Amino acid sequence: MAAIDDELMKAAEEDAQEVAFILNELPQDLKEKFTEEDIYYFIDVMLEYFSNAQADKDGYIDIDVNDVAQHLVKQAKNDQMGNFDPEDVFFVVQAELDYNESLDN
Repeated sequence: MAAIDDELMKAAEEDAQEVAFILNELPQDLKEKFTEEDIYYFIDVMLEYFSNAQADKDGYIDIDVNDVAQHLVKQAKNDQMGNFDPEDVFFVVQAELDYNESLDN
């Protein structure tokens, strides 16, 4: 049971680091527009979006940041998370991609 608890704690810490990274990467004028809860929500929706995306023959997914931002805005409205500007959410998506890229380095 302790191993499961340890894994959950580690996952929660990694999620918190990801959220902090994204908030830190946002332009100054956007940092106050998004809460940690918003970022956690967007990460979850992005994971779902990417898991449903079609990969090419080499296993890569072609990511259009504008399309992802539009999807997040639409989903947030549907889920009653708020009305967000796609131009603002674009920066959240870009920061998420930057975070994942930083893990690869």
